[in-house]
Amino acid sequence: MVQVLYFAALRDLLGLNEEQLEIPDDVRTVRDFVQHLQRVRPALNGKMASVRIALDEAFAGDSEVLAGVQTIALIPPVAGG
Repeated sequence: MVQVLYFAALRDLLGLNEEQLEIPDDVRTVRDFVQHLQRVRPALNGKMASVRIALDEAFAGDSEVLAGVQTIALIPPVAGG
């Protein structure tokens, strides 16, 4: 089980700040997690390409392994001035 944190537009889109998600055994990398999350939360389909992902407060690439991770943060680009 991991805690998933949603920020900015993703939070607004889903109406969630955070949730606890069970991660299937075949979801091993950030890339796998994004694909799984889009199945679980279809509203995210097509919206994840520019989202930064942090594992336990450290930004991670697509091939980063999820083993032992407790928190996954989803941070979309933010515009402003």
